[in-house]
Amino acid sequence: MAVPKKKTSNAKRDQRKATWKRKANLQAQRALSLGKSILTGRAKGFVYPTEEEGGDEE
Repeated sequence: MAVPKKKTSNAKRDQRKATWKRKANLQAQRALSLGKSILTGRAKGFVYPTEEEGGDEE
């Protein structure tokens, strides 16, 4: 016979949610940092096309 699963504790639920939010916050910080470095021209590990390079388009 099927048996219902045990309820997840509030602490476990909150721990999972905190981990998820921490990961999202870290990614947001990295994206903001990359955006700032691109604007200042100091980006080393990010390559993107600029108007000068893409002369083939008409």
